[in-house]
Amino acid sequence: MRIGELAQRSGASPRALRYYEQHGLIRARRSTNGYREYDEADVRLVAEIRSLIAVGFTLEDARPFVECLRSGHESGGSCPESVVVYRRKLADIDAEIRSLLARRSEVAAQLAQACPGCLFTRGEP
Repeated sequence: MRIGELAQRSGASPRALRYYEQHGLIRARRSTNGYREYDEADVRLVAEIRSLIAVGFTLEDARPFVECLRSGHESGGSCPESVVVYRRKLADIDAEIRSLLARRSEVAAQLAQACPGCLFTRGEP
């Protein structure tokens, strides 16, 4: 299939597909007229890449998942290399949460100092 069809079927823009190709995550063959040609399997690869990016993974993080799918696994997350990336990402998220909680606590303390009688409830502007 050509890049337009892959874009339509995967929900990725042609520009994103070329970017993924540039980074070695998907591979296009060139037809005699120079057009990029993709396989049916690339639809699944692009879906995997997009789902990972949507939750904060980088393209480099996506690489083991793509390789796992290419090696014939049903899920990109079922290979040991992918599990390592999942664990690292969870640790990063946990560190971000701790940092945000510390910052929130500091801002709440500053609010309490600036406005001693003010009540603050979560979600209130």
